[in-house]
This record gives sequence, C-alpha cells and structure tokens, in this order.
Amino acid sequence: MLKPLFHAWERRLASVSTDRVVRPFEWGLDWLESNGHPPAGSEPEILGQWVAEVMDDTDGFFTPPPTEDYHLAERAGDGRLLTFPSAFATPHPENNMVYCRYFPASSGAAAGSDKPRAAVLVLPQWNSDPEGHVGLCQILAWAGLSALRLALPYHDQRMPPELQRADYIVSSNVARTVQVCRQAVLDARRAIQWLAGQGYERIGILGTSLGSCLALLTTAHEPLIRAEALNHISPYFADVVWRGLSTRHVREGFDGRIELDLLRTLWKPISPRWYLGRLRDRQTLLVYARYDLTFPVDLSEDLVREFRELSVPHEVAVLPCGHYSSGKAPFKFLDAWVLTRFLRKALLAPGA
Repeated sequence: MLKPLFHAWERRLASVSTDRVVRPFEWGLDWLESNGHPPAGSEPEILGQWVAEVMDDTDGFFTPPPTEDYHLAERAGDGRLLTFPSAFATPHPENNMVYCRYFPASSGAAAGSDKPRAAVLVLPQWNSDPEGHVGLCQILAWAGLSALRLALPYHDQRMPPELQRADYIVSSNVARTVQVCRQAVLDARRAIQWLAGQGYERIGILGTSLGSCLALLTTAHEPLIRAEALNHISPYFADVVWRGLSTRHVREGFDGRIELDLLRTLWKPISPRWYLGRLRDRQTLLVYARYDLTFPVDLSEDLVREFRELSVPHEVAVLPCGHYSSGKAPFKFLDAWVLTRFLRKALLAPGA
C-alpha cells in the first residue's frame, strides 16, 4: 500500500528541478592523460585499454601527491573554511580549488580530551546546494565528532559560470565522468591528510548518493579511514545512471550511442563492486531506502549481498522511505540518527 504513495512522492520531489539539460554523448578522449603518442583504435577500444590500465593500478590512479598548501579561515556563520588545490587539474580554473567547511567537535562532547580524537569527512549528494549536509555536520560535531564537509567537483564555488547544475561530474561524457569522480577521491584523500595533520587519530567518512560511491572509493584507497557510512548504495555506477529517476536526462544523452554493458565496463574504475575486497579491515554501514527510485532497490540489495558473500564486515539499515524523501522530515532525522550512531560507535567507543 505504501509503495505507490512513496513512488508518487518521489516523482513529485524529482520534478521540482526544471533545469536538467540533455547533453550530447561524448567518449571524452580529450580527458585522458597523454603520453605524447596518439592512441590507436576506435574510441571504445581506446577507452577500454585505458580502463584496463587504470584497474591494474588503482592505487596510482586514486593517490594524490602530498601538499602543504592548506589554508583555514574563519567563515561568516557556522564553521570555518578550509581551502587547498585539487590534485587533478581540469580545464575549469574554478573547479581546481577545493573548499571544505570545518565543524570542530564541541568541547563538552570531545570525549573529555583537549586534543581532537575523531573526525568525519562528509561528501554530500550530487547537486547538493552549499548548505547541504551542514545540519548533519553540526549534529556530528555536537556528538563529539569533528566534521569536514567537502564541496564535490563542479559544486558550490567550484561551478564554472556556464553551468547551473554539476553536470560535469555525472554526464554522457564517458571519460570526463571517470576523471571528475577520480578528482573527488583525490580531493577527499587530501582532506583526510589535513585531518590527520590536525591530530585526529580516528577518521571516518560519510557519503550520500553520489557521495556514497565516492566515499567507498576513497575508503578502499585511504588507509587512514577506519569507518565508512554509505547512505544510498549500488554496486555499479552505470546502472544507477541508466535506470535512476534523477539521471533520466543523462540516460537520454546515451540513447543509441552506447549500451549498458559497455558503459558498465568503461565506468569500472568508479564502481564500488570492484573494491570490496579492500574493505575487510574497515567498519562499514550500508544504508538504503525501501522505496528508492534513484538508486533502484535491487541494486542496493545486490551490494549488500556482495558484502555478505565476500565476508566483508558491515551493518545494514533500511529507511522506510525513498531517495528524495530521505531528506524530508521525519525520515531525515531517522537517517541522521542511524549515521551518527554508527560513526560514534565506530570512532569513539573504547577500543574502536
């Protein structure tokens, strides 16, 4: 009885955004690093070879060079502003500076220690506005966990003037989508290095929707992360874009130009499925919504099944709502409680 009601609500919430643009399909070969020798073969063959090389050394692909160029400043309103250069340079200068809002744990909740103990890097959802997840960061800080909210590539101050939405991180440009998601992981790892430099010994990560995928990729390659809370999940990046309610305009750009099987192969570097074996020494919370149309529920259940079959430690929480409605009361409070409770236990409990 509830399913049709939630699905109708999800469609109404999705229809609020009227600025979605169907962009032309592109293979995106100009986004591949050049070694001075033009690659041979068709576009799919060139991309397939590049993906195979990436998967042979994902540590190299997702590891940024170190930097000391961090700047922390007071910000009007809540939090402080941390900035640093991205490790991946895109053609858009605005996008090449990383912005993070920093919310130190309240002194009364910081486990009775003058030195910071635990922190969480927060990766919001695709097209989150600048205030997205700020409330969650404040809850984490109140609960004794310092929070660092990272603006994803092409979001907030990082958006070039020709965009109204963060189209360049998820689009019908195949290689660009991989490279910009990679940029997000490189940015996240630099943010975690900053947290470690501030004396945080227990570091977690929280991601929602697209941020959930990026958080898992980051955890799989960043040894400093002890726990990950993944809010809306799927094993495959391509399948969510192909089938999801929020990405119908992206799918329209693919129609007649590429099939799902090939897209799944070319987006292998940014699909969580291929990194689960790297998570056995971490704590993971998998959260999905029972009536989700953006991350189809069967995909979320597939990822939970993969965790179980590979004996990767994890906990599961199922929200009694949909994707968009998880950001509405009362479900947003339930979601925040589930996420905060897990991270407090994983990062602040004795012996964690």
